[in-house]
Amino acid sequence: MRVRATVSYDGTDYSGFQRQLNAATVQEVLEAVLAQVTQDPITVVAAGRTDAGVHALGQVIAFDTGWRHGLDDLERAFNAVLPPDVAVRAVAEAGASFHPRYDARVRHYRYTVMNAAVRAPIGRRYHLHVPYPLDTHRMQEAARHLVGEHDFATFGQPPGGEETRRHVYRATWSRETCPRAGLGINGDEDGLLAFDIEANGFLYRMVRSIVGTLLDVGQGRMSVSEFEEALASCERSCAGKTAEPQGLCLMRVDY
Repeated sequence: MRVRATVSYDGTDYSGFQRQLNAATVQEVLEAVLAQVTQDPITVVAAGRTDAGVHALGQVIAFDTGWRHGLDDLERAFNAVLPPDVAVRAVAEAGASFHPRYDARVRHYRYTVMNAAVRAPIGRRYHLHVPYPLDTHRMQEAARHLVGEHDFATFGQPPGGEETRRHVYRATWSRETCPRAGLGINGDEDGLLAFDIEANGFLYRMVRSIVGTLLDVGQGRMSVSEFEEALASCERSCAGKTAEPQGLCLMRVDY
């Protein structure tokens, strides 16, 4: 039978999801544990090939197995053997043709920024520390130009083929209050900034490139109109610096 599972992982110590030679990956861990649990060689396919250092709350995988016990037993066995930085959150039987990547309709990523004068050692694995003031209103004004179907070649390369058009359904910045009195740079508005983006697909490093460019807008190094022009240019040289991976998390995949 084909099994669909939702997987969560801390990507800090992995060289991405996809199996590689001479590097630890999430796929390698999942396949090794499944082989141990089921006593069969297992190949896992995933909804997204997250980069080195990128996390996931709602990664979706699929695999074929001859497991003869209940799926609840499979989930318990899975989690009993997995390392502490990887967990299976849900397991269900899927149709024989189900493919987590090609059947996905919407993927939701979140990038988290700690906008404070002093770095926060707790949580440093999951956010990017930005010590300078950011104009979140300008960043949001620029982000709204991402919504809709566009050619996003400015912000990444296609994972396969040459198609660089994607449809973005949502691109929003929000601020969460962080109880770190006296460490911030914008008074009561200091805290964690979250950039949420949902699309039918993403180019390689597209979200991190978008975030890095939007941070330039927030710092005043790029205007909103220049961001719009950069998007329309389809030139990688027009994008800002690609943001570091630790702030990025695959939140959800919809089918």
